Amino acid sequence: MQEQQTPTAPLAGMRVLDFSIMLAGPYCARLLADVGAEVIKIEPPEGDDMRLRTPLRDGHSAYFGQLNAGKRSLALDLKSAEAINLVHQLVAETDILVENFRPGVMDRLGLGYEALRAINPRLIYCSISGYGQSGPAAERAAYAMIVHAESGFDRSLMRYAGDRDRPAAGAIFVADVLGGVFGYSAIQTALVHRARTGVGQRIDVALMDCMLNLLVYELQEAQFPISAPRAAYGPVRALDGDVLIAPITPRNFAALCEVTEQSELANDARFKSVPGRGANWTAMMQVIEKWTERHTVRECMAALDQAGVPSAEYRDPSAALTDPHLLQRGAFTKVADGAGEFMGVNAPWKMSGASTSMQRDIPAIGAHRDEVLSRVLGLSGEAISRLAEAGAFGG
Repeated sequence: MQEQQTPTAPLAGMRVLDFSIMLAGPYCARLLADVGAEVIKIEPPEGDDMRLRTPLRDGHSAYFGQLNAGKRSLALDLKSAEAINLVHQLVAETDILVENFRPGVMDRLGLGYEALRAINPRLIYCSISGYGQSGPAAERAAYAMIVHAESGFDRSLMRYAGDRDRPAAGAIFVADVLGGVFGYSAIQTALVHRARTGVGQRIDVALMDCMLNLLVYELQEAQFPISAPRAAYGPVRALDGDVLIAPITPRNFAALCEVTEQSELANDARFKSVPGRGANWTAMMQVIEKWTERHTVRECMAALDQAGVPSAEYRDPSAALTDPHLLQRGAFTKVADGAGEFMGVNAPWKMSGASTSMQRDIPAIGAHRDEVLSRVLGLSGEAISRLAEAGAFGG
C-alpha cells in the first residue's frame, strides 16, 4: 500500500492499525514494525496508559518505548462518530489490525471483525485476549499473572523450587510476551494464506492457550504421571556468587567429572546413568557444589566452558547490556523519545536477507495525525481541522 523503511524489510508496504494497549498487543504490533510494516497506533487523546509506567525519564516511559518504537501515533476519541468513520476509512487502506480488548469491546464500538471485513475482505484481524473470543470464560478479565496462576504455570514453578509450599510472587509477564509472539506468527501465517486465497481472516489468540503451550512437559505428565522426580536445574554456590551447571548428556557428565576431578561424582552408582542422575539430581548437585564453592564464579565458568560443560553465571539483567557477545550479535538497538536515547531489545531472530531491527523513533501522542490522514486518506488541512472541531481527536 505504500513504501516504507528499507527495500529489504519483509513487510514493507504493509499497513497495520494497532488498537492494542498494555503489553501483548503492542509487542505483537511492534514486531510487525520491526520487519517493515507501517504501524499506526490508535490511542486515546490522553495516550496509552503504558506511557505512565516506570521507568520514567523526564516523563517518558522506557517501558512504553520498548513496546512501541517504530510506530506512528494517531490519537482518536472512539466515542466520536467522526473518529469511527475515520477508522472505517483507514481500514479500507489497511492490511492488518491488532487489538487486545476484552471480547465484545470492538464490536460495541462498531469496529468488530464482521463490520470491518465488510469494508475490507482482505483484512487480517488479530485479537489477543485472556481466554479467547468464545467459550464460558471468554469475557473474564485477565492479565498475564491471572493466566500464570490458572494455567498451572505458577504451581509447576513451585514444585521445581522444592522448598516452597505456595507459589512465588512474580512480575515478569510471560503470557503477554508469548501472546505477542504467537500473534505475530499467526499474522505471518495469515499473510501467506491471503497471498494464496486473496482473503483475510480473524485470528483469535488466548493468553491461556499461550501458557498451555509453554507447559510442554507438564501437561503430558499430568496425563501420564511418573513416580521418579524430574531434574530441577538450580544454583550451586561459588566463592562470590552462583552458577548453574547442566550435565544432561553422558558426554556432559563425563566432561564434568574430568574437570572437577571428583572421584565421588564419577564413582557414585546413583549417577552412572541418565535416569539415575535425573532421579538423584539434587544429591548430584550437592557433590558438585563441593568443587564450585572452592572457586570464584569466573574460575568455575572458565573451567566448565573449556571442558564443554553447559553452564551459566547467574546475572542481573543489567549485565546483558554490556555483554560483548550480545552487543556483537546486535541484540540491542538505540531507540529514542523526547527524553533521549536508550537501548531497546531487538527481536531474537536475524535474517540473512532482511532487516529485523527495532526502528529508532518512539511516537509522541498523536504526533502523526496530519501526516497519516493526509497521506493515507488524502484529507486536506481544512478537513482535518473540521474533524478536530467535531471532537474526533478529543476535547
